[in-house]
Amino acid sequence: MSEDIAGRLLDAALNHVAFDGWSETTFRAATSDAGVDPVVARGLYPRGAVDMAIAFHRRGDEAMSQRLKEIDQSEMRFRDRVALAVRTRIEAVDDREAVRRGTTLFALPMYAADGAKLIWGTSDRIWTELGDTDRDFNCYTKRATLSAVYSSTVLYWLGDDSLDNHATWEFLDRRIEDVMRFEKTKAKVRSTPVLGKVFASSEKMLGKVRPPRNIRNGLPGGWTAPR
Repeated sequence: MSEDIAGRLLDAALNHVAFDGWSETTFRAATSDAGVDPVVARGLYPRGAVDMAIAFHRRGDEAMSQRLKEIDQSEMRFRDRVALAVRTRIEAVDDREAVRRGTTLFALPMYAADGAKLIWGTSDRIWTELGDTDRDFNCYTKRATLSAVYSSTVLYWLGDDSLDNHATWEFLDRRIEDVMRFEKTKAKVRSTPVLGKVFASSEKMLGKVRPPRNIRNGLPGGWTAPR
């Protein structure tokens, strides 16, 4: 029941975000439009429109996951699957202005941590949908790299006026190509006698890092002590 009310409030808020942003004005207008008691609305979204913006982002993550499950990716190269996931996540949102306003909101110092958690959460969701099972330091590097690719592509998309966002998808392909080039360079370095030993030593130490079983407050990080 509470999820239905929260969804109604969020839908109502989207009618005002383009004009008032993710603000208290939007929150109050949404509460009035949805016919929800202000006390109930505040209970569902304690920080008002800020929590609504977070819910809006997570709604996009859910939509992406559902769409990816409906697409046959068995014959696709892995890099193409990554590009598809990022593109699907962006296309899962119809309201570009709501994303623009959210980007502005989470660029503010007091909400920057919330924004970082959301981007990390999206990257983690994508890797999970792609079947990633790494539980070592690679888990973090993959998500950190994808977070950079995803966030830069979103920013490009917000200013893209090309037909069917063609320029954005070309930009995305270039970013993924940069990542693949970097991975190839790492592989070459590992094969050299001296630097290869340095890499091996570093990776052995970093191999003690483990993703937490229960992520608190959306924050990644954990350390498995040697036994």
